[in-house]
Amino acid sequence: MALRSISGMINQIFLTLPVADLPKSVAFFKALGFQHNPQFSDDTAACIVINDSTCVMLGTHEKFRSFTPKAVCDTSQAVEVLISLSCDTRERVDELVAKALANGATTYDQPEDLGFMYSHSFVDLDGHGWGVLHLKAAQAEQ
Repeated sequence: MALRSISGMINQIFLTLPVADLPKSVAFFKALGFQHNPQFSDDTAACIVINDSTCVMLGTHEKFRSFTPKAVCDTSQAVEVLISLSCDTRERVDELVAKALANGATTYDQPEDLGFMYSHSFVDLDGHGWGVLHLKAAQAEQ
């Protein structure tokens, strides 16, 4: 089964995540190789570019609370969301997780090879869960 996008409807995805220390979180994601876009950043929020169509907006807890009337999740006690990134090779999965761990992230599992998919994960400095995976395209389409 080939996956198709809904052409013309969605141009970009912006994920917004609360962070305790904005400069430290920006440095963490830059250390993973992602770009910081200062055009969409200020003292309360920072735009991290994952790729041409995906950005993560990191916001201070105060800034994040301005977007929702709900309480900000305590990620040491609960899971708010799991974010997954797809890489083009298995080696890139290992490289990205290794960089994350070297820069203060933690992990709660070991790499997993399911044949059609290889995955690993990390938990960033603010407790947000990130899955990193490589799909073997030919097998995934069957």
